[in-house]
Parts: sequence; C-alpha cells; structure tokens
Amino acid sequence: MLSNPASLIELDWAHFDPWAVMPVTHRISDHPRLQIEELVELAKRLESKGRIRAHTNAAEAGTSFSNAPDLHPVKQPLVRTMEHIAAAQAWMSLLNVQTDPIYRELVDEVLDSVQPNVELKDPGMSYRGGWIFVSSPKTVTPFHVDKEHNFILQIKGQKTIYVWEPDDVRVVSDRARDRFHSRHDRSLITWREEFRKLAHCFKVGPGQGAYMPSTSPHLVEVGDEPSITVSFTYYTDSTRRDSLIHKIRGRLSELGLDIPSAQGKGVFNNGLYFGARAARAATRAVYRATGRRVGEENAVYARAENA
Repeated sequence: MLSNPASLIELDWAHFDPWAVMPVTHRISDHPRLQIEELVELAKRLESKGRIRAHTNAAEAGTSFSNAPDLHPVKQPLVRTMEHIAAAQAWMSLLNVQTDPIYRELVDEVLDSVQPNVELKDPGMSYRGGWIFVSSPKTVTPFHVDKEHNFILQIKGQKTIYVWEPDDVRVVSDRARDRFHSRHDRSLITWREEFRKLAHCFKVGPGQGAYMPSTSPHLVEVGDEPSITVSFTYYTDSTRRDSLIHKIRGRLSELGLDIPSAQGKGVFNNGLYFGARAARAATRAVYRATGRRVGEENAVYARAENA
C-alpha cells in the first residue's frame, strides 16, 4: 500500500475506485476515544436516546439484520452488557456517534484526513456518520447492505469481514437493491452459504480494515476475543445519484412495470435520474413552503432521530 502521511487511513489512493472493495490500514487503534472505558461513557450518553442496537450471539449469518434485536434480544441493561462484553455473548452497535459532540470530532478527524483523496475521484462528501461496534467473542453481524460508503476499521480483537462488490447480482439482485433504496426494506436480501466463496474475505486485526462502497453486501464474524470496530460512513454525489435511480426503479416496479436490469443501462438510468431529480426538487419546494420537514442527504452530518 502507498503511504499517505496526512491520512489516518491508508490505501493505494492512486488506484482507489470509489465503487470497488479494497483493503485498508489505519492509525487509530490507540485513539483514546476508542478504548472501552470511554466507549462505556459514550454508551451511557446514547442509551437514553435509543442509539444502541444489540442482539445476542444466537444471531447467525442468515438472521434478518433488521429484526435481529427483536429476534435475539439482550436481556441485561445495555451499558452493563458493554461493561462485561467479554462474557456477555452480545453484539452491540453505538449508532450515529456523530450526534455526540465529542465523537463528532473523531468522525471529522478521520474523514477530514481522507477527504482530499476521496474527492479526487468521488466528490461531494456529505452526511458523515460514525458507528462503533463492541462485540463478544464468536458473535456475528448478519448479512446485509447499507446505503453509505464505509471505511470499516478494526480497533481491538480479530474479525473476518466477508464483503461482495456493490454490483454483484449473484448475491443481491437489482430488484432487492431497488427495494432497499425505495423502502429501506432488506427483506429481499437473503443469505445462502454458497455466497462465501464469492466474497472478498478480510481477516483483520487492529490497524486493518476495508473500504466498502454503498450497497456492498457484507457479513462480519468476530474471532475468539472481544472486538471493537468502528465504521466511518458518508454519501457522495455518486451515492446520491445511485440511490435515487434505485429508488425510482423500485417505485416503478411496485406499479407493475417491467424494469430493465440496472447493469449496462446507462441511457435508461440517466433518464430515470434526471426525471426523478426534477420531481424531487419540486416536491421538496412544496414541503418547505408548507413547513414540512425535508431530509437532505447532502447535509454535513447524518441525521438521527431525536438528534
């Protein structure tokens, strides 16, 4: 990998493709805000706002990611669970840590360091977010996709990250991606064990990680020790375009229209994009005029409920 002294995340920036999976290294494993004592204090601040997500080690690769906390609930108080994570048999996620003033500084520190290199090939970084995962040994993040570009960095312990390219329709179909973007519905994203042999497989320890583009399917398994992992996420001009195309494709499909595959349909997708963008701009203008809330994916930071 090529060294970039200004960046806290290192990769071969000369060959960086914002829509391709890549391994990375980083220099934040010893950051004081990512040590368990500080994370317990963060959890205390986030719990009252409903910003901790957790499930037990009964969750598997094929468990519904969206429903895992309800299917396999953690019975102990969440902060107590984190304090005893080695024996808790639990997976925990601190959500939208950028809403905490202290951890917003960390999100900016890391993403500011990579933004100049990212912007050369993928301009428009916005909607910055941070997600911190504190996990017991042998726990699993079930197979799923997310909307954001993601630098996932290992801080403590060992993990195996299985990740597939964002356009690999062998594991997640165009229809499933359309549905995800149009309704934030992951029900068509289902796991099959044979997917493993199609994945990039990163066995990561402290100082290692991966770059995962928007809608890259992924599955994460913790090793024999407790684990701390952090994800720094963001949108760009290209993720907003891709999301809008998938969203309108999903809505048209719900109307019973036969939608061509997203692969290699540049003219069709361009038409969808420009038409949808104009319609959305008009709708948002009406919302603003009537005092209704308008979600903006080009806001600086990701919005969380009760932010």
